[in-house]
Amino acid sequence: MRRFFVKNILFVIAVNVLVKPIWVFFIDRTVQNTVPTASYGTYQALLSLSIIFQTVLDFGISSYNSRTIAQAPDKLPSLFPAMLSARLVLISLYMLLAYLWGYAIGYRGWELNLLIGVLLIQSLNALVSFIRSNVAALHKFKTDGILSITDRLLMIIICGFLLIYPPTAHLFKIQWFVIAQIVCYFIAAVIGYLILKRIGKVKLRFSFDAPEIFKIIRQSFPYALLIFQMSIYNRADVMIMERILGSEGKNQAGIWAAAFLLIDQANMFGLMFATVLLPLFGRMLSQKQDVSHIVRLCVNMLLPLSFMVAIAGIFFSGNIMHLLYHKSVLYSTMSLQYEIVFAVLIASFPAWCLMYVYSTLLTANGSLKTLNIIAFAGVIINLSLNFYLIPGQKAIGGAITSFITQTSLAIAFMIYASKIIKLPLNIKWALSHIGYLLLILILAYGVINVLGHTHWLVQLSAFGTICIVLMFVFRFISVQGIKQLLNKSGT
Repeated sequence: MRRFFVKNILFVIAVNVLVKPIWVFFIDRTVQNTVPTASYGTYQALLSLSIIFQTVLDFGISSYNSRTIAQAPDKLPSLFPAMLSARLVLISLYMLLAYLWGYAIGYRGWELNLLIGVLLIQSLNALVSFIRSNVAALHKFKTDGILSITDRLLMIIICGFLLIYPPTAHLFKIQWFVIAQIVCYFIAAVIGYLILKRIGKVKLRFSFDAPEIFKIIRQSFPYALLIFQMSIYNRADVMIMERILGSEGKNQAGIWAAAFLLIDQANMFGLMFATVLLPLFGRMLSQKQDVSHIVRLCVNMLLPLSFMVAIAGIFFSGNIMHLLYHKSVLYSTMSLQYEIVFAVLIASFPAWCLMYVYSTLLTANGSLKTLNIIAFAGVIINLSLNFYLIPGQKAIGGAITSFITQTSLAIAFMIYASKIIKLPLNIKWALSHIGYLLLILILAYGVINVLGHTHWLVQLSAFGTICIVLMFVFRFISVQGIKQLLNKSGT
């Protein structure tokens, strides 16, 4: 199982690394620098609004479906029509409620039209996620990995053309960006269905049986409540600052969006782990198998890398923000704020990675009550700090709130998952990660001072190389383990 997991997660990471950085650095960032900052800030605020209402859109169906099919794959053909029908009902309700809420809080005109587009993006994305949850539940992780990049690959082609082709490049609007995403998600949904039809023997038919749909929604409710609370403490920051800071709100939301871009994309690695781990943990736990070795493997793969990324982001925040946004008019006047917001946000990356492992383990175990209690505490912490810090500290206040929230939740998920699943306590293992963190923190300071006369990318490369070598020294990664994975007889 260990070899199966590592081979699949490495494949998923590889295909995403080939595509998604192109999307982030050459498409999304270019759009940010091309359209007015206020327009992109409005887009990000509307995106956050749409994500908060994802509770209604998803209602936990993807997580519930993935766990159910992983434990009983033969249920897929009979369950798919009802699940798909439930999804379509929820999409309709989601779009209505989110639109009405957007109108109620003051959006008008082009902003409401943009909101409709954003809601369509989220609806189609949810449909793709539902299809992928079935593919992953069948343990077809490589196929799911390909599907995970289909939408972005299409967007790179379409948006890249619009941003490069001279007649459209200088006219590019945020509305075009939204329309392009709608088209690409729709195509990805069609491709995903055709693949699922072949490997899962499903048929495109609907079952609007009210009792059956109600049963699915009722069983998915704990998952939906969890998603709702997570969407609040993960996305409320930008919407709050955009609404309560008056005329400056849109620019602050734009700064937040620029700083959040990299950590949002870095989180794709943790999300890829969670996508594979949920059905994997679900099947292992249903068969009473020990999951502790998989948990330890995931932490050893994710946590040292997240420490490296976080410290590099903190020490080189000014250089990174300047590289990405030096052409932005707003950056030229508020560069320090960009740097601080990014540094604080990237510091929370290790917490995100821990949450992806331990919260997924609790979800696979069906410990939804515990998850929801912890998430509720996260909502209280997040909203309280946001309304306290944002009026005075603006985007920096939102970043501080995010760091405190994510760190607190990561610790809570880790403690309760270890207690409920009865994971063995290994003090030496935990101390090795703490020791690694302290060592690379000193290392970063040393590299900057010793190589201070060189270009910052040289310093960053030296720091990253030494960090990776130290991962072998601390035995988070072992040469023997790599040999076993390459050996077909390995387990």
